[in-house]
Amino acid sequence: MEILRYSAFSLDPAGGNPAGVVLDASGADAARMLAVAAELGYSETAFVTPRSDGSLGVRYFSPLAEVPFCGHATIATAVAYAQRHGVGNLLLRTRIGDVPVATGRGGDGAISATLTSVAPTSVVIARRDLAELLRLLRWPESDLDAALPPRSAYAGNWHPVIAAGSRARLSDLDYDMPALAALMARKEWTTIHLVWRESPTVFHVRNAFPPGGVVEDPATGAAAAAFGGYLRELGLLDLPATVTVHQGHDMGRPGTITVTVPAEPGSGIRVSGSAVRL
Repeated sequence: MEILRYSAFSLDPAGGNPAGVVLDASGADAARMLAVAAELGYSETAFVTPRSDGSLGVRYFSPLAEVPFCGHATIATAVAYAQRHGVGNLLLRTRIGDVPVATGRGGDGAISATLTSVAPTSVVIARRDLAELLRLLRWPESDLDAALPPRSAYAGNWHPVIAAGSRARLSDLDYDMPALAALMARKEWTTIHLVWRESPTVFHVRNAFPPGGVVEDPATGAAAAAFGGYLRELGLLDLPATVTVHQGHDMGRPGTITVTVPAEPGSGIRVSGSAVRL
């Protein structure tokens, strides 16, 4: 099993979100995949099984468990595959359904990838669950941005969206990791998507990820897709729109995620970024 290491949503190895990539995991069972992911210690590792029809079966593992979908590992996988086999279109067969990914080269020669999410949706977070979440984050409700109401958003995984009223609030991340992990397990939330709006189409983001065994995820493509669906569903964008998400800066691993939000209700959200081999 050849294990590759990439950082997604950055061309700087010191930025973005590291992911493991195995381009041929044929014959490996879930226990072996989990062991590899745990040894690597990245928030996710993608395991690819090529199929006879040209599509790619993909499974994603954090150091602690299998996850249904991972955006940054998808971008890393697509870039790694394109470097081996050339740019073009891929079809990933994942636990959440089929995810198309397109790869291409920019003017600087770097390969970038764009995934199209499954249909996104969002739901209101129950008042009791929201109160518990804010208590564990140690964020008073008065510190939130009332124009971006809390919701649980989905585009493959569920991510509560909590909007800070200031950049300073977003910068202060100090939560009860075991208790938040327990709440997220009960609610089947994958990460907590904490955002601050710089402008209508520019956001700064942090992602708490205790279920993956890490305090914070540096760049989260699946959550970015869910957030794009959230913005469209709540009428917070002039559509179609391109949204820029800055993530990882507070961790010292800056990355940039480009989110394209089509006007058609229910259509997949496109998430784009580059990746660099580590």
